[in-house]
Amino acid sequence: MRIGDAAAAAGTTPRALRFYEERGLLPPPRRTPAGQREYGPDEVARVRVVRELLALGLTVEDLCGIADRLAQLDEVPPGRCGQPDGDRPGSGVIARRLAALGAEIDRLTRLREALALRTFGRP
Repeated sequence: MRIGDAAAAAGTTPRALRFYEERGLLPPPRRTPAGQREYGPDEVARVRVVRELLALGLTVEDLCGIADRLAQLDEVPPGRCGQPDGDRPGSGVIARRLAALGAEIDRLTRLREALALRTFGRP
């Protein structure tokens, strides 16, 4: 399928597909003799995984660190792509993001308690 159809199937835009390709999150697609990009179901599935991970709070930079493992998330059952793996590039991306989210939740909880105490005299 052409880029517009693939983008629609993945719930995104052709510009996003080109961006993911430039960043290495999507392998370069096959080309028609006229040079147009052609995508298949595997590429559409990869874009859906990328969009899901971005929606979960990971950054494009985070995903670049685990780009070689994104295909594992299409497996049934899904493989683990963010587990610590020695010195492998991108190792622990998910664990680091979870730790950052936990720290932010702790900070916001303390902020909420301080505001409630100041405003209402109780946490």
